[in-house]
Amino acid sequence: MPIDQNQLRMVMRQWSSGVSVVSTHFRGISYGMTVSSFTSVSLDPQLVAISLMKNSRTHDFVIDAGTFGITILSSTQQKISEIFSGQIPDSENRFDGLETWTMVSGAPLLKGGLAYLDCKLTNFVDYGTNSLVLGEVVAAKVGDDGKPLLYFNQRYHQLQD
Repeated sequence: MPIDQNQLRMVMRQWSSGVSVVSTHFRGISYGMTVSSFTSVSLDPQLVAISLMKNSRTHDFVIDAGTFGITILSSTQQKISEIFSGQIPDSENRFDGLETWTMVSGAPLLKGGLAYLDCKLTNFVDYGTNSLVLGEVVAAKVGDDGKPLLYFNQRYHQLQD
């Protein structure tokens, strides 16, 4: 018998994670969303995995474009995380007023991040409300010095010295 969804949510809120923005560029338009479910899978081949909600617009465009970028956010980029987490609806351009750059795939990466990955989609599998997306890293770069933006129990946090 499955457990109650609210119970699982409460338990998962006890897992702290870094915060990233997953982005893609498809048919002349940039799309992105905040993602905390992101991990390194393999160094050989170089693979990462992200989990994307299937009902998000970014999900469909990552799948259609076949490429995506990941910006690992710094502690100074909480506002950017909020923008890409849905405070600005999908129908609006979440990249308005933000500085971006690209590597190999053309996926927009957000300036000021701690690190960047540029990926080619290799596979995705639908599980319930999400898709587990696997990407081959085609380019990577360490960004600005700083501390990571952390998320724990529905709030942002910062590392202390």
